[in-house]
Amino acid sequence: MRRYLAINLFILLSLSCDNSSEIIDTIEETTENTQNTVPNILLIIADDMGLDATPGYDIGTVKPKMPTLQSLTNSGIKFSNLWSNPTCSPTRATILTGKYGFKTNVLDPGDRLSTSETSLQNYIDTNTNRAYNHAVIGKWHLSNNETHPNSMGINHFAGLLGGGVQSYWDWNLTTNGVTTKSTAYTTTKFTDLAINWVAEQTTPWFLWLAYNAPHTPFHLPPNNLHSQGVLPSDQASINSNPLPYYMAALEAMDSEMGRLINSMSEEEKENTVIIFVGDNGTPNQVVQEYASARAKGSVYQGGVNVPMIISGKNVTRINETEDALINTTDLFATIANIAGASTTEINDSRSFKELLSNTENVSKRQYVYAENEDITIRNSTHKYIYFDDGSEALYNLNSNPLENPNLLNANQLPLSDSNSAIKDELTTELAKIRN
Repeated sequence: MRRYLAINLFILLSLSCDNSSEIIDTIEETTENTQNTVPNILLIIADDMGLDATPGYDIGTVKPKMPTLQSLTNSGIKFSNLWSNPTCSPTRATILTGKYGFKTNVLDPGDRLSTSETSLQNYIDTNTNRAYNHAVIGKWHLSNNETHPNSMGINHFAGLLGGGVQSYWDWNLTTNGVTTKSTAYTTTKFTDLAINWVAEQTTPWFLWLAYNAPHTPFHLPPNNLHSQGVLPSDQASINSNPLPYYMAALEAMDSEMGRLINSMSEEEKENTVIIFVGDNGTPNQVVQEYASARAKGSVYQGGVNVPMIISGKNVTRINETEDALINTTDLFATIANIAGASTTEINDSRSFKELLSNTENVSKRQYVYAENEDITIRNSTHKYIYFDDGSEALYNLNSNPLENPNLLNANQLPLSDSNSAIKDELTTELAKIRN
């Protein structure tokens, strides 16, 4: 875009040297007005962060100190019923394509997303008249091919191709198809890359910043980035009590999020909408309240009910909680809407942009869906699971948010008339989704 402005400035000056100062002022004013009216979009993805590990949510007794995230919550909206998929790659593919995993064949960690799919970034490019520049910085996990992010239409990619690192200080950094070794702490490095990229932008921008924190390996982050106190750094200590190290990684991420936001001018911050989301639930080694087998990797609430906080430009609901049912697929249409696209529903994605400023007469989902080998659906009160082995479960989430008891267990049968009707409703809707 800088090159575009320079070329046009040269042409205009050549055509009218006598009015060059007026032309320069006009171009600068146009650029400034565009920046002020078209919002920047910052999507931050935390890796393996469930509600139990997120400040402000009722579940979980041990919480990290995350003042940056708390500030976003205080100035925006906390969503309580966002469903992701149970693991990393499938959730990222739902955001990038607006499609359920069985439609893209990204159902398990490491599954490759076909370049024939239309990415969110490509969709914004072709369905808005705004000159958005976009980047993905951080974890990709949709292919190990070095050029895959750029082949999906990402203008600039710098980050980690795979699902994780063996060490947060020793990993492969891929930048637009070129891979080099990095010994910088990943959370800090991704933030540095984000700060530098944002500083270079002269047009509205969309930054997808995907931290690999707090994904395993559990580790001791730099002491200046967390408040967990003095912790031993040997692996045996970490293995025997991983929770404080998991919390320290979250706090380190929060510190670096704050550094990124604070690097922006006040005008740029005011013109940026910030979306913070977890990609799936907390790992079973550090999960709280949910059973360990019902955490990351499962279609139970501990695996798929994840945090989302949205704050910033045009978010006029302040310090509110929103209970609407939302799928991570919905981020596709919502972000596209924020960027100027007119379509509010595409593929399996429904925009919830109106919820950022309004609660009345807003169309909301009646159901949300998630999957791995098992498939699940819920409405406002009940959740149904169809397991890969053919067994089933039905839960009243209003009465039992931790999904106990299974209303289809022999000792709970027969179902009441109302529960039976709800089961039929959910299975019918599930069949519609899968067909």
